[in-house]
Amino acid sequence: MRKLLLSTLPCLILTFFGLPVFAQEFQILKYTPVEIEALFLKQNLQLLAEKMNITLAEAEIAQSKLWDNPQLSIGSMNLWSTAKQREELGGAFPRNTQFSIELSQLILTANKRNKLINSQKVSREITVLNFEDVLRGLKAEFRKLIYETEYLQSYKDVLSVQQESLELLISAYKRQAELNNIAKNELLRLQSGLIELKNEINETEAALNEQQKNLKSLLNISPFYIIKVENTNFNYIDPNQVSLVSLLEKAHELRPDIKREQQQTLFYEKSLIYEKSQRIPDITLSASYDQYGGVWKDFIGFGISFDLPFLNRNQGNIKAAKINIEQNKLIALQLQNIAEHEITEAFYNYSRTYKFYEEIENNDLFVAFIRFHKIEVFEHTDISI
Repeated sequence: MRKLLLSTLPCLILTFFGLPVFAQEFQILKYTPVEIEALFLKQNLQLLAEKMNITLAEAEIAQSKLWDNPQLSIGSMNLWSTAKQREELGGAFPRNTQFSIELSQLILTANKRNKLINSQKVSREITVLNFEDVLRGLKAEFRKLIYETEYLQSYKDVLSVQQESLELLISAYKRQAELNNIAKNELLRLQSGLIELKNEINETEAALNEQQKNLKSLLNISPFYIIKVENTNFNYIDPNQVSLVSLLEKAHELRPDIKREQQQTLFYEKSLIYEKSQRIPDITLSASYDQYGGVWKDFIGFGISFDLPFLNRNQGNIKAAKINIEQNKLIALQLQNIAEHEITEAFYNYSRTYKFYEEIENNDLFVAFIRFHKIEVFEHTDISI
C-alpha cells in the first residue's frame, strides 16, 4: 500500500498543481525597439542594483565630512573608605570621595578632512562611470538580442510560409502519383524536403525560445509573456560621411571605461596628497577634573597630546600611492589602445557590410532572386534535397 501511494503521489501533484501551470496562456507583448529599450532602462535589475552604488558613494562622502566624536572617560573612583577617612570628611561619603572626569577631542591637522572628502568625490565619479560602462555593455547585449529576436521571428514566418506551400505541393504530387503521372521517388524527395524544413523550423523555434528567455530576463518580466519586436527598420549611416579620426577622438572623450581609468589615476593622485598629510600627527585636546586626587580638593586641568613622528612617517603608504599612479597610467594607456583597435575594427567591418548592402540594394535581379528563393520557391518550382 505504501509503495502504491509513493508511486501515485507524483501524479497527484502534477494533477492538482501542474495543470494550472500548463493551462497558463501566453500573452503577446508588441514593442518597437525604442519602447522595449525604455522598458529595459526602467526595469533591469542589474542596472537598478548598480545605480545604488552611486548612492553608496554619496553616503561615503557624507561620512567623510563628519568630525570624530568627543571621548568622555570617568576614572579613579574610590568606592570604599575607612572610618578615619569618614571622620575626617565629616561623614559626607560619597560626596567627598575621589573621582576624575576627562573630555577629549581629536583634531585632524594638515587639512586631512578636506583632502579625504576630495578623494571620496573622485571615487563617486568613478562609480558613476562604472555604472555607465555597465549600462553600455548591457545596452549592446540588449540591442543585439532585439535584432536577433526580430530576425528569428521573421525567419520563422518565412519558413512557415514555405511549409504551407510545400504541403500543398506534396498533396498535388500525391494525387499525381496515385494516377501514375509522376514517379514516386519525386514524391519521396518532396517529403524528405518537408522533414528537413520542419527540422529547420524546430531549430529556429528553439533559438527563438532562448532569445526570449534572455530578453525577458533582462526586462524582468513574467515568463508567461511572449515579446514580439516590431518596426526594426532604421536608416544606415554612410561610412564615407564618418571620419575614423573623429570617432577615436570621441571615444577618448565619451567612452566610460577610458574616462574611468583617467579618474582612477586622479583618485590615486588625491590619495597621495592625503597620505603625505598623514606624516603630520593629529592633535588630541583634553580637559579634566579631579576631586581629591592630589593636593587640591578640586583640580581642573587641560592637556594636549600628539604622536612624535620619528619612526613612522607613513613612508610605505606614500610609496604605494606613487606606484599606484604610475601603474594606473599604464593600465589607462593599454585600455585606450584596446579601445582604438576595437573602434577601428568595427568601423572597417561596418564599411565592408554597408558596401555589400548597397550592392544588393542596387541589384534588382539579385533582390528578385533572393525573394524568389526565400518566399516563393515552393509555389512555382520543385525541391531538391
